[in-house]
Amino acid sequence: MPIQFFPESKVFKLDTKTTSYVMQVGQYDYLLHLYYGALIPDAELGYLAYTCGHGAHFPCVEMSNAEIPYFSKSLHRMEYSCNGCGDFRPSALSILRSTGTADTDIQYVSHKIYAGKPKIAGQPATYATEDEATTLEVLCKDHVSGAEVTLFYTVFEIYGAMTRHASVRNASDKAMDLKSVLSTCVDFHDATDMDFIHLYGSACKERLFERAPLIHGTQSVFSKRGYSSHIHNPFIALCSHDATEESGDAYGFNLVYTGNFLASADMDSDGGGRVLMGINPEGFSWHLEPGESFTSPEAVMVYSNEGLGGMSRIFHRLYRNNLCRGAWKNKKRPILINNWEATYFKFDEEKLYDIAKAASQLGIEMLVMDDGWFGTRNSSRSALGDWFVNEEKLKGGLGKLVERVNGLGMKFGIWFEPEMVSRDSDLFRAHPEWALQTPGRPMSISRHQYTLDMSRADVRDYLFDCIKKVMDSANIAYIKWDFNRTLTEVGSALLGPDKQQEVFHRYVLGLYELLERLLTAYPELLLEGCASGGGRFDPAWLYYSPQFWASDDTDAIERLDIQYGTSMCYPTSTVGAHVSAVPNHQVGRTTPLKTRGDVAMAGTFGYELDLTVLTDEEKEIVKAQCADYHKYYDVIHYGDLYRLISPWKDRTRCAWMYVSEDKSEAHVTYVVIRKRVHERHFVRLAGLDPSKRYLNEQTGQVLSGKTWMNAGMCVQGGPNDFTSFTFHLVAVD
Repeated sequence: MPIQFFPESKVFKLDTKTTSYVMQVGQYDYLLHLYYGALIPDAELGYLAYTCGHGAHFPCVEMSNAEIPYFSKSLHRMEYSCNGCGDFRPSALSILRSTGTADTDIQYVSHKIYAGKPKIAGQPATYATEDEATTLEVLCKDHVSGAEVTLFYTVFEIYGAMTRHASVRNASDKAMDLKSVLSTCVDFHDATDMDFIHLYGSACKERLFERAPLIHGTQSVFSKRGYSSHIHNPFIALCSHDATEESGDAYGFNLVYTGNFLASADMDSDGGGRVLMGINPEGFSWHLEPGESFTSPEAVMVYSNEGLGGMSRIFHRLYRNNLCRGAWKNKKRPILINNWEATYFKFDEEKLYDIAKAASQLGIEMLVMDDGWFGTRNSSRSALGDWFVNEEKLKGGLGKLVERVNGLGMKFGIWFEPEMVSRDSDLFRAHPEWALQTPGRPMSISRHQYTLDMSRADVRDYLFDCIKKVMDSANIAYIKWDFNRTLTEVGSALLGPDKQQEVFHRYVLGLYELLERLLTAYPELLLEGCASGGGRFDPAWLYYSPQFWASDDTDAIERLDIQYGTSMCYPTSTVGAHVSAVPNHQVGRTTPLKTRGDVAMAGTFGYELDLTVLTDEEKEIVKAQCADYHKYYDVIHYGDLYRLISPWKDRTRCAWMYVSEDKSEAHVTYVVIRKRVHERHFVRLAGLDPSKRYLNEQTGQVLSGKTWMNAGMCVQGGPNDFTSFTFHLVAVD
């Protein structure tokens, strides 16, 4: 059984095929954390039980029975920490009682174990059949405030992954306010040998990898920008100091939420550790009247003793199979051409048709019309919110253009930025109250636009009706959903003063409702997320869109860092990556078309350039890239990723590979970042079957998997910086 309860010891044991997670109903019915790590046998669980010595400065539970040992919440490893009753470390739960105090204390009441996984109403989450997962619900109660807290644990046995979230119900006869309800809390007995990993950045350089030793005190990443953001991703990992890509302990934590979040790792004075993750408590409060409930978003937890690569591959398998969903979950995505970097706002029907015609002759399968097709939109200064076709640009309307593009054998996609409104727009002039704002304070402007209040049903109804009219007017197969500014002055004209601290979360819930409504109406729609590039690249979005634009920086060398960091927990099949023009529009660098294609192939693949100006030689390269996309699609999108050489290690080269599940083929990519004199490298491969022999289709060499992995593949350096090589290996016996 993946989840067991042992009544004699009151121990819960949650097992995947590779991990164990153990907790116990301890003294005074407090839920204690005992272990999280590699699989351990049931018969030895008694070894994990412990008691803590007395400390004069550590408050203890008042003992009514002298035979019960001393118990202090500040010394024990708590399963779900609470604020104000003796645990002085960072806490997961804090409830403001009707008395005005925020002392919170929960104790075990009951539990149930069942096959499958419950949905989280109104929120994205991983999903599972009864055969794929097992769930434990633990009911706890604060007997003073009357709050009932249910802790949910779901075990995905075949992956080595778990998910957690919490639900709080006001079972009292008085109102209460939730000040913090985090999704997961994990205590570690010894964190002194751990490193802290996170993905930081900014617009055009998202999800850069950073690793540093865990120190005494708290290290945290967070967002209070209204979305998960470019600055920090809702992912952290703890790993042993000696962990590499393929060995050592690695714990990964990822929040399925696209709003304000907090992820922290704390090491206290005795070396114990605590990881917390959930909605950022800053700027958050949720009012509960008697009988009302609140449910946190889901956190995903992964442990691997096969290093960071092993951790990543668990995330990838789980997200591909049990987070992404819909018609495009396992369907080959079309190669697309987006007109943005080719035309920006300066296009008309004939220019778009010319691009589509050129694309159709090269093997590209879809034209995406980006910003500038609606209202009076000729720059970023106007018309967001006025979602009707500009027929001065598209004479005869959208339907005519789409029919012409479809006539070339190509699909058609379109760009929207539904959550925003331009100050210069018909919508804002008619409904200024629909924008987020607070009484008496000027509204901040960013990119000449405001943010619509997505917590309002009338706003969501308007947006859905606008999108529906456009969708029904033509054969549209794809939407790129953009989001280009942070949230400020976050208040809603519809809510009273006691609800304004709920607006951040209500905004996110409203967004989810609109996305679900859109996908229900158009189940065959391919939706791609975007937020000034990769500012919303989080698991919540992958529940609605199976791919997300990784960054507005399309330079192939910059993308090495961005895509490498993204791969820490997000699968290749979700990473929006395109070939763009040179000199690159963001950094001015010129790189070979082959290199741009090889790097973009580690993603959904497409183009961001003017195909009508390519030379004959460049057209042949594009044709070959499109053919390779189809040839290697399965191994790249469904295979296991092995990061061979990181781009940030010595800044001279980068390499990665994909291996099919049955080990029958592999695809290797190697990029020279900075050439050195007389350079020759042996790159040790990974993930192959050591007993199989593999043919390198590019060189004709046949070697055993053991030799490819232990001795490595010899790569002679290219003639220039930014040269790339690809090698495809197939098993021959």
